[in-house]
Amino acid sequence: MTAEARLREEICRFGQSLFDRGLTPGASGNISARTEDGGLLVTPTGASLGELDPARLSRFDAAGQFLGGDRPTKEMALHQAFYETRHGSGAVVHLHSCHAVAWGMMPDVDPENLLPPLTAYSIMRLGKVQLLPFFLPGDAAMGTALRGLAGKRSAVVLANHGPVVAGKELAATVQAMEELEETAKLALLTRGHGVIGLTPEQVQSVVTRFDVEWD
Repeated sequence: MTAEARLREEICRFGQSLFDRGLTPGASGNISARTEDGGLLVTPTGASLGELDPARLSRFDAAGQFLGGDRPTKEMALHQAFYETRHGSGAVVHLHSCHAVAWGMMPDVDPENLLPPLTAYSIMRLGKVQLLPFFLPGDAAMGTALRGLAGKRSAVVLANHGPVVAGKELAATVQAMEELEETAKLALLTRGHGVIGLTPEQVQSVVTRFDVEWD
């Protein structure tokens, strides 16, 4: 099996896993990943992540030209913006996961650092998560907003829409997305209960120990 064939299978396997666990319903969510030649494999528009066909993934070359497969997700602007501004990115995952969307709708969250510091792992795997404004689905302005972050964030949540995470390779990106959703769930479960999160000193120790982007 070629490297591209393995990557196609991996995208479909992770998509099935995310769908089966209810992390993105219906035909929502999309995944992209870099190929060895610098191109992209992207999930098609209108496709359920639980029913992906490896042979029908959208294929782009290293110059961004569409080569074949089904028509790509209408959220390509999100993916392209992350690849352009975070040059080490090998994959991008966008979901409509319930708890991340719900947490982003809370009136008192910090848009510059959306997730509260409840565990070390959300800090290690995500750094600071930025809340972006609401955009119509497929609006190219989403990509413009991401570019405005100048590559400083590997994870964002689109208000009233869903989270987007970029990573070095697909498995790590999916794991970071899972951490984002679980942290948002934990934040909602503990909201209003006066829980004890990490202190600023503890946060800084995690940032320093694991070399986390935290500007």
